[in-house]
Amino acid sequence: MRADLLTDAVEGLDEALAAVDGFDEVLVGGLLRPQPGQAVGLAGLADAVAGSPLAGRVAEAAEKTAAGAADEDHYMALAAARTALLGSVHDALVARIEEAVGRPRVEEPAVRAAGAEHPVNLLVAARGWLCDLARAGWQGIDHELIGGAAPVVSAMLPEPALRRLAALPEPALRRLAALLDGFAAELAASCPGAALERVPVRRWADLWSRAMLLTVPGADGAAAVAEATGRLLPLGVDLHEHPTAVQAQVHAVFEPADGGTPRLVRASVSTPKPDTVVGAGLWQLLRPHMSLLAAVGERRAMELDAMPVTAEGDLIWDDARATAGEPAEPFTTARVALPTATAVPVAPVDRHPARIAVPVLLEGYAVEAAEEGDDGIAFRVAGERLAVDTGRVPAAGPLTAEAVGSSAACIGLLRWDAGEFLLQPLAVERTVRKKSVAVHAGAWAGGTDDKAGVRAEKAATDAVTVLRERAGRLLRK
Repeated sequence: MRADLLTDAVEGLDEALAAVDGFDEVLVGGLLRPQPGQAVGLAGLADAVAGSPLAGRVAEAAEKTAAGAADEDHYMALAAARTALLGSVHDALVARIEEAVGRPRVEEPAVRAAGAEHPVNLLVAARGWLCDLARAGWQGIDHELIGGAAPVVSAMLPEPALRRLAALPEPALRRLAALLDGFAAELAASCPGAALERVPVRRWADLWSRAMLLTVPGADGAAAVAEATGRLLPLGVDLHEHPTAVQAQVHAVFEPADGGTPRLVRASVSTPKPDTVVGAGLWQLLRPHMSLLAAVGERRAMELDAMPVTAEGDLIWDDARATAGEPAEPFTTARVALPTATAVPVAPVDRHPARIAVPVLLEGYAVEAAEEGDDGIAFRVAGERLAVDTGRVPAAGPLTAEAVGSSAACIGLLRWDAGEFLLQPLAVERTVRKKSVAVHAGAWAGGTDDKAGVRAEKAATDAVTVLRERAGRLLRK
């Protein structure tokens, strides 16, 4: 890896992010009666896209908004400009990563299926609520304003039987509804906005702008789906845990049966969870929904037969189309197959720096302690310092920060956050009693006889049993 490319400045990156930050600060105070200082942020956003096809509409939107005379179309133009800027940042960073790791690049854009037809009134209602949010600003939110999202979300998520009768496109509407519901819940937990000591400026602006774009008819067109037949070689599992939900995302190399070029793919499974189920107990909730997790735990490949896969490399997992294959050690996969695997393109509406998660293999590095004021550790790679985000290592596996700190090889996801590239470890190789031992974050995905894992799973089983009994009593009443 050419680690120097990960520390060199990316041309235009700071300017693009500064324009985004300027607009995000405008949303803090709201767009109903912008102050002179907010006009600067609006003008900066317009200037940043002056050389693009958005130039005219965004310039008009910035002028009208600064004068307090903007309508919903103007707010939509501002959201589109912000998304385009972050998309350009995403593309520049991904290009830098691909150059650093020497991985083949796919130039073709991701193919999108035609957008589904939604009841226009639902999209208009959602857009209206989002525009009311922008007018009030984060400092102006209150429970009455946030409560306006509830009827919109409810209308987007009718009973399954009614959805079938109305021929509503369940996945696409659910995507927007879930975003609005989660966003509203987060805002409600922060009301009143005037009392907030700290505002998550970038996060709320991200959620707002993405939701705005998803209210445009056709913007929710799903990625075109093809079929994948061949061998799937898992690299590692990225676990995302929230108080009421958990998701496991398996990163892997797919080798087509027809001898085509290997490519990077992902397979994800999500499920609701009670907040009392944590640690290794999470796998109990996820396993029944994806046989791939057992293969990850056993370090096996899987044979796929016409498995649906999107143009963006996401496998739409179906256990009926997968069978367990031969043993496949992830570090062997990373050394042999990963260097030649191509990354799939990302659709424009989905391009954002936070989405960057590129699988890489690092060897021959030195481990360094964190710099003063920082947490975690860092790897010295080819003379360059690469921060390691050990905070992303899940408690639901045997991989620990200590194991990462004593490692000699690491499979991880290269990410970008807070102005620098970071490595999220998925697995490491370390020497124990003169033998090389691999430690994987997803080692307990398919089950474990590890004492700590067994205790955690038993505790989770007890918690779920109690909750089911209580739910049963409530239903009987």
